Amino acid sequence: MSAESTHRTDGLRAGGRSRRWRGMKVVAWTAALVVVLGGAGLGYVYATLDGNLRSVDIDRTLGADRPEKADDGSENILVLGSDTRSGGNGKLGGGTDDGTARSDTAMIVHVHEGRDEASVVSVPRDTLVDRPGCTGTEGGRHPAADGVMFNSAYATGGAACAVKTVESMTGLRMDHYLEVDFSGFRELVDELGGVEITTTEDIDDPDSHLHLAAGTHRLDGAQALGLVRTRHGVGDGSDLGRIQLQQAFVRALAQQVDDVGLLADPGKLHGIADTATRALTTDTGLGSVNSLMSFAGGLRDIDPAGLHMVTMPVRYDPADPNRLVPEPRKARLVWDALRNDESIPGAATDDTATGGAGDVAGAP
Repeated sequence: MSAESTHRTDGLRAGGRSRRWRGMKVVAWTAALVVVLGGAGLGYVYATLDGNLRSVDIDRTLGADRPEKADDGSENILVLGSDTRSGGNGKLGGGTDDGTARSDTAMIVHVHEGRDEASVVSVPRDTLVDRPGCTGTEGGRHPAADGVMFNSAYATGGAACAVKTVESMTGLRMDHYLEVDFSGFRELVDELGGVEITTTEDIDDPDSHLHLAAGTHRLDGAQALGLVRTRHGVGDGSDLGRIQLQQAFVRALAQQVDDVGLLADPGKLHGIADTATRALTTDTGLGSVNSLMSFAGGLRDIDPAGLHMVTMPVRYDPADPNRLVPEPRKARLVWDALRNDESIPGAATDDTATGGAGDVAGAP
């Protein structure tokens, strides 16, 4: 794959020593655990955990009016972090239980043929998109809407409408779906004993309840959640700054998974597997522990040199600086590259609000 340009994540760098990361641990905090356990062949740990997983039948809901599946051995996975305000998530979300939910974090993960490389495209939630008409996960038809925020798709019709919107926007078939919620994320970080990060500047964001002085910190689950959600505490306050923090935090989380020595502690391993599976919602294709483990185990050969993270090419909306709009020509370079199972060219994010491709190749 061709080299991609890199840029520094202002305000945060991952603490700890550099090491090889196994498989897709850098893609999302939940997939991280699955790969570690699956790659180690510890299927017996999962024997009693199937009941924890929730799944949605994306294929049945969306029907046949979708992009064709790739026939080249590659796969696309939509990974969402949801900010539902229901149940215990209301306090964590900094809001009230208003019966709505949004996709607070969105990543399109393209696993290349051969299973030794992957491209991850973060989609800013504040991007204005044309949402297609869709059938929601809970049933009911939702009309199309033009020029609405990307995360409104999930709020409108759940996972099915989010997948439909991504497929309409990219022209790519989403083969799988993974979602983690606020409570599950917080509990997972706490089970791991916290995650160490180093901030290069103060972070003070009352909206996400995060207050950190510059320096090294071990974040508990609630603080980690605040970090990956903050947008007003660093940079220009945009969703783009938050995405950079999220990508840097995932690096630190991957290191922590290695540090805790899960494979040498079966009790700890089972506790974290229990927490991770309770945090997840998947499509029905990954709706059993065996399926999830088999999928993740097949990705264990992806190392830092073969993992590339970028943000979808966007620019600030001239009518509203708090919103983003896609750069159609440059975004097409991204989607065409994934459709052809090729590397994303660095030119795709040059001269955009994204600023460049954030190629994650290791922690400092």
